Amino acid sequence: MTGSGTPARTHKDDLGASVVLPDGEVRRVVSLVPSLTEALVSVRPDALVGATDWCTHPGDLDARGVTRVRGTKNPDLATIRALAPDVVVANKEENRELDVRRLREAGVAVWVTEIDTVPGALASIARIFAAFGWPEPAWLDGAREAWCGESAPPSRSVAIPIWRDPWIVVGGDTFTSDLCRRLGWVNVFADLSRYPGVDVVQIEERSPDVVLLPDEPYVFSADDGPEAFTVPTELVEGRLLTWYGPSLLEAARLRCPGD
Repeated sequence: MTGSGTPARTHKDDLGASVVLPDGEVRRVVSLVPSLTEALVSVRPDALVGATDWCTHPGDLDARGVTRVRGTKNPDLATIRALAPDVVVANKEENRELDVRRLREAGVAVWVTEIDTVPGALASIARIFAAFGWPEPAWLDGAREAWCGESAPPSRSVAIPIWRDPWIVVGGDTFTSDLCRRLGWVNVFADLSRYPGVDVVQIEERSPDVVLLPDEPYVFSADDGPEAFTVPTELVEGRLLTWYGPSLLEAARLRCPGD
């Protein structure tokens, strides 16, 4: 039984933790992951009761009355508890283990995802929908068809900074690097783990065909980023490189910069 006295069932999240959810459909969710916010709303928009300040898609969350719970790294735990969610959705990389632990210690169910590849992301999202008692949306099948086959042949080499001062780039064992590989883009920092700190000289020494400058988490712009490089650069929508969810259908239509 859940705390409200309703029948409950236990599932395992991506990290193998037991998560007790209401029997039937989950009806109240707080999302601490922008990608997953968009995915959840695509199926049960009325179930989302809380989201972070970084949850920008869909764009009508505030109009829907969704409560903002601050950021991914500093969520307002008191506000989350007050929302009385059936479950909070988090991610191992984006959210702090301390916040997950404190919520669980307060009796709040937390589902933690772990996502490093595009197929892994789709499988993780499918597990969420199944555990929540929700149907799978059509976009999920479309994304599987678009992403889970053979990768495109290599066509261009890229470097992908996600921060500057200090400069941080996307390494090899990440969702974004896997997405680029499937598009045929060779990540010149694929030999390094996660998000290594580098400098502009190190980026240019790897001789990428293009440096991709996304607009999140650091907001690169025409006046902030390209001027640092002598190699070609291209401004890109960060959501298409770093988010997993409905945006993957848009990301599948990307082509190599300069084509």
